[in-house]
Amino acid sequence: MAEATYTPVIALARLVFRALGLKFTISGEENVPRTGGAVMAINHVGYLDFTFAGLAARPAGRLVRFMAKKEVFDHKVSGPLMRGMKHIPVDRHGAANDSYQRAVKAVAAGEIVGVFPEATISQSFELKEFKTGAARMAMEAGVPLLPCVVWGSQRVFTKGRPKDLTRGTPIRIVVGEPFTPDPAGDPVAVTADLKARMQVLLDEARATYPGSPRSVDDTWWIPASMGGTAPTLEEARIRTAEVDARRKARRRAEGP
Repeated sequence: MAEATYTPVIALARLVFRALGLKFTISGEENVPRTGGAVMAINHVGYLDFTFAGLAARPAGRLVRFMAKKEVFDHKVSGPLMRGMKHIPVDRHGAANDSYQRAVKAVAAGEIVGVFPEATISQSFELKEFKTGAARMAMEAGVPLLPCVVWGSQRVFTKGRPKDLTRGTPIRIVVGEPFTPDPAGDPVAVTADLKARMQVLLDEARATYPGSPRSVDDTWWIPASMGGTAPTLEEARIRTAEVDARRKARRRAEGP
């Protein structure tokens, strides 16, 4: 499927990835539906997860419309591109329901919409608590959930770390089998099922990841549960809560 904005952006991204020597290992591409709507649920370990997950849909000839924070759409450069690619802005401090309804309408019309159930990057690189939006979206639109995990992208560009453009970084992507939740079911239970499926995929991605630390000190991207020096889930949760509290205080001080 060719589009005036999306297609050249993909071509440019692939050139950049090639220039960086990123080494992609993708499995499960055959699970991406070739027609019809779906909600692609993706874990979140780095800022480039959406571009990497989107690559997994290309063999099926699909373009993924991602839900992304409104600030990206407000930027003078990225904004026109995001709108041209028909991505969906999310105002986390305003009319979030409008974004949700736009996403439901898109998947019901046959689009694949990419969602990060964790909402923000997991600094522990483990699966954080999932929000129920992806499940509710699939249930309301009557479309399948498509679990997907990305691993290694945190080594390139993630929260709280400088970009690392070292050539040859491996990126592992695993797409699971789609499953269609009962529209009359419990979104909390469906979300728990989704998370369990994604944990299995994440375990597979880590076990088959072809990369290793570049030095004895290069363990920051490896979860504590795997012997690395990344913060634990609880440590990362505390850090995030502290940052969020400071941001809220700043917004209150600045006023309306």
